[in-house]
Amino acid sequence: MLNTNAKLSEKVFDPENVKAGSTRDGFGHGVVEAGEKDKNVVVMCADLMESTRSHWFNEKFPDRYIEMGVAEQNLASVAAGISLVGKIPFIASYAAFSPGRNNEQIRTLISLKKANVKICGMHAGVSVGPDGATHQQLEDIALMRVQPNMIVLVPSDEEEARKAVIAAAEYEGPVYIRFGRTSTPEITTKDTPFEIGKAFRVWEGKDPVVGIIASGPFLHSALVAAKNLKEKGIESIVLNLHTIKPLDTKALLALSNEVGAIVTVEEHQIAGGMGSTVAEYLAQVKPMPMEFIGVKDRFGQSGNPAELIEHYGMGVSHIESAVRKALDRI
Repeated sequence: MLNTNAKLSEKVFDPENVKAGSTRDGFGHGVVEAGEKDKNVVVMCADLMESTRSHWFNEKFPDRYIEMGVAEQNLASVAAGISLVGKIPFIASYAAFSPGRNNEQIRTLISLKKANVKICGMHAGVSVGPDGATHQQLEDIALMRVQPNMIVLVPSDEEEARKAVIAAAEYEGPVYIRFGRTSTPEITTKDTPFEIGKAFRVWEGKDPVVGIIASGPFLHSALVAAKNLKEKGIESIVLNLHTIKPLDTKALLALSNEVGAIVTVEEHQIAGGMGSTVAEYLAQVKPMPMEFIGVKDRFGQSGNPAELIEHYGMGVSHIESAVRKALDRI
């Protein structure tokens, strides 16, 4: 059943009435709120003001918005520079270009120097839809999590994205936040806890046999799968792992001690993503059967977002199948 301590939306399983929004909208609202709290917050964009929802900040604080044009390397470099004089720059572009195109500048000028820059990668995953493979960034978590000093956040819905942005503004140091384009169900509420580095359970079954760990908007799919599995006699725990780095090892160890298998769910390449992070940790402390939901060493393609998710084996039915496969190996 839903974890009451997580204070989730009561309409999570009501598809006709559940509120929907995109995590990029959460960025737009969150950065305005962060700007209201701290005059040092600035937003910089690479000619994608409306697509990244940076235009809301520009409308409220035009003197603190900087348009860099189609120059993502400069976007990262200038942001690193102005952070040295006390500003808190949020740099926004499609994740395919930032951190995709400017990874070297992020590595050398932001991560290495511990610059107080917040990198906002928009339109990540195949759910971008018709934009196709060139714009469907599936490698960004891998790029960012291997960089020393970098925090990596993947919020699950619009509200959690808003909280992630505000938390990032208050954190001193480099942060990467991943955002999506497509509207997805609102799972969390204003009362749902959020803290960088702290995972929390959104579903707890009685006598659980499997743990489902999800990040990003696929958390909703994981919840639906858990509900379906319960109706078929398979109890589970669903963990919202919104922070990929630093990893909440305490929550992972506790989960691994309660279940016999783990399934990870994410909209990213399986190689190097959240599932890899979890596997690296559990291999050292509690090896167990694992299955991974994500993109299996392929690029994206143009299409309807929902159809692409199914095509790449990341839908609710695929999560349920992965759970059964993992349980078969116990």
